[in-house]
Amino acid sequence: MSYTIVTDSCANLTVKQIKEYGVEILPMKYYINDQEYISYSKEYPADSYADFYRELRAKARITTSQVSREHCDEIILPLLEKGQDVLALAFSSKLSGTCQNVSAAAADYREQYPDRKIIVIDTLCAALGEGLAVHYAVKLKNEGKSIEEVADWIEQNKLHICHIFTIEDLFFLKRGGRLSGTGAVLGSLLGIKPLLHTANDGGLYVTGKTRGRKSSVEYLIKSVQERAVNVREQDIFIVHGDCEDEAKYMADEIKKRCKVKNVVYHYLDPVIATHSGPGTLAVFFLGEER
Repeated sequence: MSYTIVTDSCANLTVKQIKEYGVEILPMKYYINDQEYISYSKEYPADSYADFYRELRAKARITTSQVSREHCDEIILPLLEKGQDVLALAFSSKLSGTCQNVSAAAADYREQYPDRKIIVIDTLCAALGEGLAVHYAVKLKNEGKSIEEVADWIEQNKLHICHIFTIEDLFFLKRGGRLSGTGAVLGSLLGIKPLLHTANDGGLYVTGKTRGRKSSVEYLIKSVQERAVNVREQDIFIVHGDCEDEAKYMADEIKKRCKVKNVVYHYLDPVIATHSGPGTLAVFFLGEER
């Protein structure tokens, strides 16, 4: 029986990737001064978020919400009704209740459609790290792998998807409770740029710091050079918080230094960017460990 891969908008896939992969997207919502926006829809696909980042830089009041049951019903139920099995790859449960909501919906769907296979995986990934998991799932599906074989591969390899990133403005981490007020002020004055990663539990953690933006960008590039496995055979993904020139520079340097054929870079989705801020820059690749 055929199956469809479903993910959520925090997988941060480009519109081109979504069309090429043939995946379905569960949207999340964000709110700017109580005005509701959908992070992705087929009717209004977004590949640029200039207006959002302008509001974010102005430190507008922005909130986010996880994938709702309504959107699960809207996206997943029609697939089941058409006789499709479903493999859902979800945003890290450490960062959102999305995986829990999709899992709860799936439990109900299994009762309604006992002959369908519905597999939900907590990728423990974020942004194009989750997107990279989707990328490999689609590749395996296209090679003829079954839904169970693809699910097994993702479970076995999701903790090899490295997420390395830096941020520009400490205000947003401070607002989210990740830094003390004093630490944020001192960091800003000294030009300290935190280095972070997504750990095995799917949470975000500070792993170090550099002085100045140039050093933090160089750290991301070197992380790929030093930690990626069989890097020439990989697709490397980059997200940026409205700092496209730096993302392009990173992509060009990674291609040059690592002989990588394909590097994709894209805006960071608003739901995640709300909590990390403009100027966020992240790279995703396969390594021995996170």
